Amino acid sequence: MMGGQDERQLLNAVLREDLGAFVHKVFQTVSSGDTYLPNWHIDAIVYRLTQVRDGEIRRLVITQPPRSLKSICTSVAFVAWAMGHDPKLRFICVSYSTELANTLSRHFRLVVESDWYRELFPRMRIAKLTESEITTTAGGGRSAVTVGGTLTGRGADIIVIDDPMKAEEAQSETTRRRVKEWYGNTLLSRLNDKKTGSILLVMQRLHEDDLAGHLLESGEKTRSEKGVWTRLDLSAIAEQDEEIPIGPHNVHTRREGEALHPERESVEMLEKIRAEMGSLAFSAQYQQRPMPTEGNLVKREWLDNRYETEPEGLQIVQSWDVASTTGENNDWSVCTTWAMRNRSYWLLDVWRGRLNFPDLKRKVEALARQHNPSRILIEDAGPGMHLLQEFRNNTPQGIPRPIGITPVGSKEERLDAQTARFEAKQVLLPTDAPWLSDFQHELLAFPNARHDDQVDSVTQFLAWAEKHRNRGPRVSTYSELIEPDEPDYW
Repeated sequence: MMGGQDERQLLNAVLREDLGAFVHKVFQTVSSGDTYLPNWHIDAIVYRLTQVRDGEIRRLVITQPPRSLKSICTSVAFVAWAMGHDPKLRFICVSYSTELANTLSRHFRLVVESDWYRELFPRMRIAKLTESEITTTAGGGRSAVTVGGTLTGRGADIIVIDDPMKAEEAQSETTRRRVKEWYGNTLLSRLNDKKTGSILLVMQRLHEDDLAGHLLESGEKTRSEKGVWTRLDLSAIAEQDEEIPIGPHNVHTRREGEALHPERESVEMLEKIRAEMGSLAFSAQYQQRPMPTEGNLVKREWLDNRYETEPEGLQIVQSWDVASTTGENNDWSVCTTWAMRNRSYWLLDVWRGRLNFPDLKRKVEALARQHNPSRILIEDAGPGMHLLQEFRNNTPQGIPRPIGITPVGSKEERLDAQTARFEAKQVLLPTDAPWLSDFQHELLAFPNARHDDQVDSVTQFLAWAEKHRNRGPRVSTYSELIEPDEPDYW
């Protein structure tokens, strides 16, 4: 039977080698009145941080919701654990305000001055201590600075940037530019060794052009060996099935619609938060998907023509944009369902999913029977061609034979050709729908959004509807394959 001393030695061995266990111990030290709730997302953060410590990752971005142990994991526990193993390591820890930087410094000091930490890492000893800086007897240390602060004479092996901007300042272009310029002109030069030094950015997303967005976009453009940023993206509510690494040979499978940490914040609670703070702020800070405030090609103010009840007695049209593969990182197949009268277009429903061909064909039939459209439009390109051929050979009874639409021009040109419909507020969206937030984000963010399948479905419908509204000169950017016996409903 193991004695008390043996148990203590075993616990210390675990704390030294397992950053996840160390995070738990740190939490108990700095938040002694709170209950620690373990969760897979902490394992995911710990795994990436361990890779940074081991030199496997040189650039890391972690985006996660507020109050999900972001700062305790990165600015406090990770730094203390890494310095415990190597007291010569030098860290620069950056925050947006002096108050936050000093708070994290106090938490760090509370850990490294504790009896349990001293016993765990006897070589890690403090030579100098101030409110913003700790120096070890081995020459390492932790310096706390604010964005825009002076870094003269300070260098680091690892830079930790923890929330570089206040949420209230995110909409200020001047503030965002100041943060990015300080990073590029000042902070980046503080790495002791540009080849081996590491930078860790952890934050909640606030704007498409915040520091995380800027660095991720820059990394994608350069694709340099050390310039590509590894990203751990943790949304409060999963928007699709995903597999997230939590160890060298281990992943956590997260299902669409699941909360990040249900024991702490359920989906129901998160939806209440969304209702209270608004979809714009929630999408950025909780979902890590910032919407452009004004919009890009389509402006936000153009989308305020809303309806509460669906119109009756109007012609219904469905527009399909079909994806070729079903992988979780690939495009979606999308169907938008519309009602139309003259130059008013009501968006009734949006379906999107990733299905294999037989299931997709069945979904087309099911949505047609659900909404009873008089027209079904399918892009006559790629997999849509096969879908059209299937329906031309065998159209189920009670479903209109789909019309093939051949896209012409770039995606941007197609949407640009239809912006007048939005500006004139001829497109009506519902006041509330489960798909509305995702749809609005993609429309406003285009062409900078991750996906554009909903946009393609919309432009396909609007171009077709405008032509068939008046049968006058062509205004569409599409050429269409119209069935010869198609009646003129418009």
